[in-house]
Amino acid sequence: MDSLIFPPYLQEGDRVIILSPSSKIDKSFLEGAGRRLKSWGLEVVPAKHAGSSEGRYAGSIRQRLEDLQQAMDDAKAKVIFCSRGGYGAVHLVGKLDFTRFRQHPKWLIGFSDITALHNLFQQNGFASLHAPMARHLTVEPETDFCTQALRDILFGRALAGEEAFGYTCPEHKLNRRGKAEGVLRGGNLSVFYGLRGTPYDIPAEGTILFIEDVGERPHAVERMMYNLKLGGVLERLSGLIIGQFTEYEENKSLGKELYGALADLVQEYDYPVCFGFPVGHVSLNVPLINGAAVTLEVGKKEVKLNFNHIERE
Repeated sequence: MDSLIFPPYLQEGDRVIILSPSSKIDKSFLEGAGRRLKSWGLEVVPAKHAGSSEGRYAGSIRQRLEDLQQAMDDAKAKVIFCSRGGYGAVHLVGKLDFTRFRQHPKWLIGFSDITALHNLFQQNGFASLHAPMARHLTVEPETDFCTQALRDILFGRALAGEEAFGYTCPEHKLNRRGKAEGVLRGGNLSVFYGLRGTPYDIPAEGTILFIEDVGERPHAVERMMYNLKLGGVLERLSGLIIGQFTEYEENKSLGKELYGALADLVQEYDYPVCFGFPVGHVSLNVPLINGAAVTLEVGKKEVKLNFNHIERE
């Protein structure tokens, strides 16, 4: 799907619902995120089971599904803010009704395990925000770059001006130079790999794909990437952004470091490839709009990812 619906930008007084569709979370982070969002002039409403606990999850499947469905149906809400990832969002995929949501679209915010919900929302025709969650909004200062970028996107300041909004990062020795336009899609590699072959898979044609992961062994990452290669996904992309892969042991089990192995895996394609982009389980995890038209320019000294101007209805 090339043309997705962008939910309306926020205004002071708009409602944000904080919920926990995956793993349980320390309630102090729910409170911290609430304080930050309130400081932006927003009405913050915690979902009924946002702080619940059942095993590793933030409540039972029924409770988490109830919270998300009620948030989607809330005509006054403008944002669904996911408190954290972990695991469990996939339990809700295929069980949600978008009928009322279509009448009152709202931004879904989160990353990591929330990738499953991003895929779901895109499959239903809506853009969403791959962005920091409750812990980040609690522990980072108001002046934090990613916090400010999230606020600017939500309130329409980032995409409303004449100048292109985007990010610039340093060059990497493994980058492949080039310039491409496409629809930005992606997220956590393990999570969207788990949706391969389902209706919630990421479409490859015309996509600039971004990937990140945490705690995955290098050979497991390579195996997932070979699935994308052998499945014909990689060859149909317009560009590839390889973000932060963290909390794993770089033991050169692949004969070289992980980034090097991935560079070899995609060397036959002629589109631009960027390594080390600031997205993932790190403090510099820049907000990315899943479903936005973007331009990726990988140059000799820097990489630029710009969001194309969005014409609002």
